Amino acid sequence: MLDAILWGLTQGLTEFLPISSSGHLVLVPAVLGRDGPDLATSAVLHLGTLVAVLVYFRAEVAQVVRLTGEGKQLLRLLVIGTIPAAVIGFSLRSGFESLNENPAGVAITLIILGIGLYATRWIKAGHREVEDSSNTDAVALGFGQALALIPGISRSGATIAAGMARGFSRQQAARYSFLLGIPAIAGAGLLEFIDLASDGGGITAATWVGMGVAAASGYAAIALLLRLIGRVGLVPFGYYCVGFGTVALFLV
Repeated sequence: MLDAILWGLTQGLTEFLPISSSGHLVLVPAVLGRDGPDLATSAVLHLGTLVAVLVYFRAEVAQVVRLTGEGKQLLRLLVIGTIPAAVIGFSLRSGFESLNENPAGVAITLIILGIGLYATRWIKAGHREVEDSSNTDAVALGFGQALALIPGISRSGATIAAGMARGFSRQQAARYSFLLGIPAIAGAGLLEFIDLASDGGGITAATWVGMGVAAASGYAAIALLLRLIGRVGLVPFGYYCVGFGTVALFLV
């Protein structure tokens, strides 16, 4: 039960804060000397973070479901933005998964992520909003999301940085990132459930508790980042990634 709660908290916070959920789910168990979440737990934890983003952005989701004018535009942008990661992910999935078995390599990748987040301090502040985005913007964020297939690279960090580079305000870049995460998180959870079903695995009560923790902490992480990013940007998270990655490199 305690492990499920720990992994739920780790998944929920790091999925949306720009510090890499994949990296933390590899490094935290390695640093603590514990086994990481199994396939069933990982699949359900993804469902928890999916619930968090769907609830937080329920107004936008409702527009997409009702196919309003804004909903159709948002759906188009999300589909276009999902294509790069989907194509690369299906092509190289086994290769990316093998990287999870190398904690030292993930620690180095997390350090590289931190340096990249720090570099965003030199991106000029923009004022664009998600509703004004183009297909080119969606592709740019899509490739940022594809980059995050590498364990240790944050999906939210890469896509927010791409959004900022495209002239979106920090808050709008984060909002764009979270909305784009809906199909990505759903897809990751679906793939893990397919693997789980093929292996004949089951889901325990403790795992459902982990899902609840992931949903609650994920919702809190979204609210926290949207509140803070306008003031602090991504630089403090860069410091954290470099620091944690360095410590982990010496401990794993």
